[in-house]
Amino acid sequence: MSSVAVLTQESFNEHRSGLVAEQAGGDSAGDEEAPAYKDAFPPLPEKAASPEGTQEPVNAWTSKIRPLKSSVITQVFHVPLEERKYKDINQFGEGDQAKVCVDIMHKTGAHLELSMAKDQGLSIMVSGKLDAVMKARKEIVSRLQTQASATVAIPKEHHRFVIGKNGEKLQELELKTATKIQIPRPDDPSNHIKISGTKEGLEKAKHEILLISAEQDKRAVERVNIDKVFHPFITGAYNKLVADMMQETGARINVPPPSVNKTEIVITGEKEQVALAVAMIKKIYEGKKNATTIAVEVKKSQHKYVIGPKGNTLQEILEKTGVSVEIPPPDSNSETVILRGEPDRLGQALTEVYAKANSYTVSSVVAPSWLHRFIIGKKGQNLAKITQQMPKVHIEFTEGEDKITLEGPTKDMQMVQSQMEAIVTDLVSRMDYMEISVDPRFHRHLIGKGGANINRIKDLHKVSVRIPPDNEKSHLIRIEGDPQGVQEASKELLELASRMENERTKDLIIEQRFHRAIIGQKGEKIKDVRDKFPEVIINFPDPAAKSDIVQLRGPRNEVEKCSKFMAKMVADMVENGFFLSVPIFKQFHKNIIGKGGANIKKIREETNTRIDLPAENSNSEMIVITGKKENCEAARIRILSIQKELANITEMEVSIPSKLHNSLIGSKGRFVRSIMEECGGVHIHFPTEGSGIDTVTIRGPAEEVEKAKKQLLSLAQDKQTKSHTAELKAKPEYHKFLIGKGGGNIRKVRDSTGARIIFPTLDDEDQELITVVGTEEAVREAQKELEELIKSLDNVVEDVMNVDPKHHRYFVARRGQVLRDIADEYGGVMVSFPRSGANSDKVTLKGAKDCVEAAKKRMLEIIEDLDAQVTMECVIPQKFHRSIMGPKGSRIQGITRDHNVQIKFPERVDESEEAAVQENGEANGEMVEEPAAPVDPTAPKKCDVIVLSGRKERCEAAVEALKALVPVTTEVEVPFELHRYIIGQKGSGIRKMMDEFEVNIQVPAPELQSDIISITGLANHLDRAKEGLLERVKELTAEQEDRSLRSFKLTITVDPKYHPKIIGRKGAKITNIRTEHDVNIQFPDKNDDNQDQITITGYEHKATAARDAIQAIVDELEEMISEDITLDARVHARIIGARGKGIRKIMDEFKVDLRFPQPGAADPNQVFVTGRPELVDEAIDHLLNLEEEYMADVNENESKMTYMKPTGDRGASSMDEGGRERGSSKGFVVREAPWQTGSEKAPDMSSSEDFPSFGAPVAATNKASPWGPKRF
Repeated sequence: MSSVAVLTQESFNEHRSGLVAEQAGGDSAGDEEAPAYKDAFPPLPEKAASPEGTQEPVNAWTSKIRPLKSSVITQVFHVPLEERKYKDINQFGEGDQAKVCVDIMHKTGAHLELSMAKDQGLSIMVSGKLDAVMKARKEIVSRLQTQASATVAIPKEHHRFVIGKNGEKLQELELKTATKIQIPRPDDPSNHIKISGTKEGLEKAKHEILLISAEQDKRAVERVNIDKVFHPFITGAYNKLVADMMQETGARINVPPPSVNKTEIVITGEKEQVALAVAMIKKIYEGKKNATTIAVEVKKSQHKYVIGPKGNTLQEILEKTGVSVEIPPPDSNSETVILRGEPDRLGQALTEVYAKANSYTVSSVVAPSWLHRFIIGKKGQNLAKITQQMPKVHIEFTEGEDKITLEGPTKDMQMVQSQMEAIVTDLVSRMDYMEISVDPRFHRHLIGKGGANINRIKDLHKVSVRIPPDNEKSHLIRIEGDPQGVQEASKELLELASRMENERTKDLIIEQRFHRAIIGQKGEKIKDVRDKFPEVIINFPDPAAKSDIVQLRGPRNEVEKCSKFMAKMVADMVENGFFLSVPIFKQFHKNIIGKGGANIKKIREETNTRIDLPAENSNSEMIVITGKKENCEAARIRILSIQKELANITEMEVSIPSKLHNSLIGSKGRFVRSIMEECGGVHIHFPTEGSGIDTVTIRGPAEEVEKAKKQLLSLAQDKQTKSHTAELKAKPEYHKFLIGKGGGNIRKVRDSTGARIIFPTLDDEDQELITVVGTEEAVREAQKELEELIKSLDNVVEDVMNVDPKHHRYFVARRGQVLRDIADEYGGVMVSFPRSGANSDKVTLKGAKDCVEAAKKRMLEIIEDLDAQVTMECVIPQKFHRSIMGPKGSRIQGITRDHNVQIKFPERVDESEEAAVQENGEANGEMVEEPAAPVDPTAPKKCDVIVLSGRKERCEAAVEALKALVPVTTEVEVPFELHRYIIGQKGSGIRKMMDEFEVNIQVPAPELQSDIISITGLANHLDRAKEGLLERVKELTAEQEDRSLRSFKLTITVDPKYHPKIIGRKGAKITNIRTEHDVNIQFPDKNDDNQDQITITGYEHKATAARDAIQAIVDELEEMISEDITLDARVHARIIGARGKGIRKIMDEFKVDLRFPQPGAADPNQVFVTGRPELVDEAIDHLLNLEEEYMADVNENESKMTYMKPTGDRGASSMDEGGRERGSSKGFVVREAPWQTGSEKAPDMSSSEDFPSFGAPVAATNKASPWGPKRF
């Protein structure tokens, strides 16, 4: 850390005046004693530590200074002149060299400062963190210094040591030497390493690489091949022998493990060490290679006991007897074990092998698999008691098997087996299990959040409960444990499940547009609601589903509270955003939207509203308008007017007292919706509740509007006089049966009683509720009839009918689709067929009596159809089959459904396979036997025959329908040059036509140069497609003619000097001409021969107009004159102004062009003014006036400068503040200075030798200087 002295202007003046203020009485500056040199310039502290017991003197430099270690370092690099890459001395600090330095600073984060030495070498000071400085150094050397290259050859096997682990050594070398080192790849036989960098770096890198190689030369590698069977003798028991050898020799010995089938032993280290180790290994091998071997048979299952855990038993035998035991590999079937060693030790080793083989026994204990967990105990506590006593016994449980396998020492097995049998007997006597059936949808609620519910039941009743995972979809829950606990747990679980079945689920109708607002950002708002009602589960529909139903589920009271709370939230939102729904017939929605959304966009912008249309696949006709009330009304009128223009829509107003409106609408619009559905989907609009308006609007086709009006007035009259409503409930599956086919059943009830019966829609909350509306008597009678029908449906009966087994498959095929349709149509009748393989024709029907009878009748009709089935063939060439089927088989499905027939297409046969059968009777090179009878050439091919099954008349109709689907081909002549336009970019044009007309259009290949385009498709589509194609040809022909007209070219000759004026500033003028006349204007390129030719392309009349416009500009320019005036160069900058603002203002004001001289011009005062004569004169007058004004300021400033004291004047006399003259200054005087005590003298400030100029040559001198030895 350094101390810094701050020198202010005042203190500097004091030093210059001798540090003594001039006294009024003329006191001399020398009266005060001058400071000593050591006090004024205290020396820096010495580096060496003070001797012990002595104290360092405190001075100005050492007081209060604490040493700090900085993380920033500074290094200086020198690049000699001959090695500099950029040697242009005139561009120092500029050009490529400066750019390189800036780039290095950005890359490395280090700070660079460049300076030029006297010898024109480059000194670069780099500051920053160590790694940044090192990286910067490498960049400097490679980019600012000329590069040399050299190669160094070292043995190929030493290369990896130069690279180091993960290339770390190589990177370190490159950073250290600031070079680039290239090492040949492993597959390259070359041993030359290439180094590039500076000369100094090359030498360093070469030296380091040779050092690494020399170090590796001292090492050796030896490989010894010894049979695998002798490796145990070399390693010794537990690898002790090989470890001793490595310690004794210092070499590294690598013996392959027993599992690796290699014989090579690798020894590495110093040459002498390796040689000694090799000798020792060979000595052991020589001693053991004639060892005796015996082979014994040991059961394969006992081999693992001989080997022991991790081969420890083999090592133990080797240690005890010195005999190696060789066990066959596990994948071998051999049971032969070989013992190798000294003859006198083989007997002992054999005894050990048999003892180890027979030391273990395997047995099993019978135990039900469900008891296994209890035998093991929590965290294996029960087993731990046994295994702690007998640690060598292994107990294995197999899932799904009613047994436990025991394996261990023979002496321990009997005791363990008896203990296990006792545990099993005890558990069987006091444990029980039970399986209960619970609907899988309640399983996760039984488990509870984080398993809270199920864990409580387990802990309370000391039982184990297994609930099947969701993917199993099983109803069975298994409870195991104490009999009483099992009973209590099952009871509690069943109660919980029963309670959940009675749990309330409520569907809250909240418009989807409010869902996001209720949920809140990142779900914050809905989280607050859920925290407020933790027992209620709130489910919002998927945004893509476009559903308004929000489902609440939980305890009844909590669900009601949550429902009210959320309804209040929605009410608050509704208050803050008015909206209304406009019913528009679905077919007119596309007209409301308009082409590219033009209509809807215009309405939105003009009325400032948001308009939401239902999705295309939705059945809704409502268009929702949101915004201010008056804006919504305006948008509604606009939308309705579009519909009125497009269709014969009548709008009628009916006056009904407003007090009856709610009762006519009904709960959630049920009554009014039923009228709208009956009357062909008319729209009935009631005024806003509480408005007091009696007018109800009915909109739709004239006949339907009249019908709806009558029904509405009739209902209003009934409501006003004798209206009565009743409600009754029936299971949703009965509704279809009550309504009847085509509404037949319910119409009978309506006609006989005169009451109106309304069934719930899919959106209604209560799906069982049926509402009856009418007079009291009519309602009573209708209710009575309906209740009788429902009662009969509730009266479940079982009936049996006989169905021939050959028809069973038809009913159960496609996962029982036919049976499901029957169940849906006839009040949920259950139909049971006998199992597959059972030779029975009895079919059971279960359900309401009437439903069973109706279903039975329907099944008999189906059987009659099946019995009357015929099989018919329809021959259509195979190439048309795919077209007949339609996309995803849609066409064939339609025929099957409409005609109630089965259609089977033949297997597809490749034409190339068929052609492979040659006339000589060979097929694919093999002889084929000749057929017994000649094949009829007129007979249809198998692959062309489509088989139909069903009633004869239906099959015939289906055959006609199939033949109508066979595509036909027609040809259209279209000029070849238009083909590419018909195809369009990447085939988009032709694809669009094919999709629009549902045909296939085949355009001939370009090389054929044909005009014929083929159209293939259904006969009724071809005419439309042909018309469409010819219409497209007309359009393209018209476009072609238009292109021809647009390609008219016109050339105008204009002097190149006028080109910039025609183009204008930033191309403004020429762009304006191009846009105004819709033409393309091309100016000549720099290399063109005709530099005065301007080409105009476009329609002829527009090109002519553009030419006239350019000629008008040229005529105007030719009228202009150019004059030069003399303006003093000293005022040019002021006239031009900041960023040319002043000169632009003059040019715009006077409509002239001004040209000032370039730096270095012959006459720096000459300015050119170009423009119309009268404007040029005015501009010149203005410029001369400005010159006169600015020159007055210039002259005034110059006159002031003559009276100012030059900054370099250092005269002997000066004036004090009062204007009095001071005496001459002695300067800053010190005592006991070095030049006073010795022979030296003070430096002469005027001497160029003591204070040389930068770059000036200095004569060599041996004279010592007070400033220290000279370094230049």
